[in-house]
Parts: sequence; structure tokens; C-alpha cells
Amino acid sequence: MPFDASTLRGFGVSSALAHDYVKAGWLVRLGWGVFIFAGDELARDPSLKFLTARIPGLHVAAKAALTWHGFQQNLAHKETLCLWGNGQAALPDWFRTRFPARYSAPRLFESTLPAGFGLAPMPESPDGPLVSAPERALLEMLSEVGVWQEVEEARGIMENVRNLRTRELGILLENCRMIKAVRLCVLWAEEFGLSWAASARESATPKLGNKRWIKRLKNGRTLILNA
Repeated sequence: MPFDASTLRGFGVSSALAHDYVKAGWLVRLGWGVFIFAGDELARDPSLKFLTARIPGLHVAAKAALTWHGFQQNLAHKETLCLWGNGQAALPDWFRTRFPARYSAPRLFESTLPAGFGLAPMPESPDGPLVSAPERALLEMLSEVGVWQEVEEARGIMENVRNLRTRELGILLENCRMIKAVRLCVLWAEEFGLSWAASARESATPKLGNKRWIKRLKNGRTLILNA
């Protein structure tokens, strides 16, 4: 896990002394005020925990979170880690060079959604980074369709998301600000005959509207979603 200058000061190591330790080869400077012990190798999850204290709301999101929960279609050899947060930020170079990742800060949900709703560490890593629950990760992924997320891959992943908590999904749908994500969730769930489709439509009805939603995607295709 990386550590910063304030951690060193807590052990009585001043900035000048830290500089001497770097010159002596005892510490490696990763970036401005960020270090690791010489010979250590950074691990992904502790590094994410370190960034969480610096980027408000940072969590593993969208397709990456669904993959962590076991919902995946074709697992890439080195999957890009999708990270979301609450505001503009940049992932440091020392993190991105070791762990291919991208950062986004979309306002997918209304401010009425309780802070941290649908975010928790993975059960097997209770001290690990925050990860979107499947219900939240699904809407995050659908919101990226046509932007970062290919349509057919999203369909393939969603077809396998058969067991969701209807209460949690309902709350998220009611607070989702993006019509595209809401409609994709409801329409594809109905198309695939998922057990939670009827509950999703009931929760999403006030958001669905009665007009078709048409969007031209980056690849030139047109996505048409009925109400």
C-alpha cells in the first residue's frame, strides 16, 4: 500500500528526512508526497483504498463492478478498471501505469439517493475498496452504453443478471436521472424474461415517459428505445 508524507510525519519522518531516505534507496517516490518502501510491489485494492481518502465517493463501478460480482461475458486479459467518484479528479500516473483504469464523475442519481447507497466492500474483502452492488452497477453500466460500453456486450452481461434485490433496484430506478439507463434496464429485462422485470417496470414507470428515446451512438448506430 502506498503512503503519504503525513503518514511519515506521524512516525517523526520530516520531508527532508524522507528525501534522504529516497536518495538512500530506502523509499521510492511514486508521485508528489506519495511513497512506497523499496522492494515492495503495489497491490490494487490497498492502492484503491489509499485513493479513496483523496477522491470523494471513489468506487469500482459499472461493468468492472459487475465483473467483480461474477457477472461477465468475456473477461479481457487486462480489463480496464472503471472507477466513479463524486467530482472532477484525475487518477495519478503511478496508479494508472500499474492498474489500467479510467475515472468518471457522472451525476447518474438524484441527490435524494442516500449517500453511499448500493456501495460496499466485497464480502470476501471487508476492508477493501467500495464496489457498486449489482443493482447499482447494472444501471451504471447501462448509462455508459454507446459511450464507453458496447451495446451487444451490455446485453450479453445483463442477460445473465438474473438475481437482483428488487427493493434496492427499485430505489435506484426511482432516483436514476438518466432515461436511457432506466429504459434499457426495463426493456431488456422484459425481453430476456428476467424474474425482476415486472418489479423494475413498476418502480420505473414515473421515469419512463411515453415517447420513444432515440440516440445516435459513437459507432454510427442508432439506439431506439420505446417507452
